[in-house]
Amino acid sequence: MSLREIINNELKVAMLSKQKRDISTLRLVNAAIKDRDIEARTSGEDGGVDDDTILSILSKMIKQRKESAEIYKASDRLDLSQQENEEIVIISKFLPQQLSKEEISKICQEIVKNTNSSSIKDMGMCMGKIKDNYSSQMDFSIAGKIFKEILT
Repeated sequence: MSLREIINNELKVAMLSKQKRDISTLRLVNAAIKDRDIEARTSGEDGGVDDDTILSILSKMIKQRKESAEIYKASDRLDLSQQENEEIVIISKFLPQQLSKEEISKICQEIVKNTNSSSIKDMGMCMGKIKDNYSSQMDFSIAGKIFKEILT
């Protein structure tokens, strides 16, 4: 079963149980996926986007919501911050388990060792390797900071 089908099934369950927050969040997810489908169709790709692209869409949505929650919290709008955090929980159900900072650090050190990277100029190559292998399992901003520490 594809990720798109899983999301649609969850939307149906949410509709039957009348969970308003889940319904609105999953509809936003579907809208983002359909938007990317349209974008893919205009560039000549048929059949819609694959699961990897959907995972990147979901990761981006979570990142946006985390940023919004921080801004709302700083502005003392705790109700809106709570809403964003609830949406993060709903969207996170569809992502693979995220790696811890320690695991990311080990992976970064291994990549630096395997690629014989020695300077900050090699950071792009290291980030490319990590994105190829762990595209939806980690926050790349953490990996970027770790690579900077290792390579400087």
